[in-house]
Amino acid sequence: MQHTIIINNISDLSAAAAEFLKICSGKKIFAFSGQMGAGKTTFIKTVCEALGVKDPISSPTFSIVNEYVAATGEKIYHFDFYRIKSESEAYDMGYEEYLYSKAWCFIEWPEKIDGLLPDNTVQVSISLQDDKRTLFINL
Repeated sequence: MQHTIIINNISDLSAAAAEFLKICSGKKIFAFSGQMGAGKTTFIKTVCEALGVKDPISSPTFSIVNEYVAATGEKIYHFDFYRIKSESEAYDMGYEEYLYSKAWCFIEWPEKIDGLLPDNTVQVSISLQDDKRTLFINL
């Protein structure tokens, strides 16, 4: 089933994150695709804030994964696979421990590890047109 969320401007982000969490209730693994600059990191940051993360949230471009803690005490992993060259690099970092931990997992550039994603991964595509972002969520 596909859902759509439209973000017209930055002031819509918090409401969009709340709607996203409602639509995806019970899901914890999310693969975000979209062109460079589409807003993947910004949207994930807003979702993490909606989950009650108090620490500074940043792109894991160089670290590949950042770990946060939600207000409930649950772990949140934010991945950016842009820099990896093959799925074997994901194996080397122990991706299974993260993706099968029952923690929240937000993945940017999932096409780099497409063959490794669990079946229950929610696919999220962000499209940028003018200054408007459209999220296509496939549950």
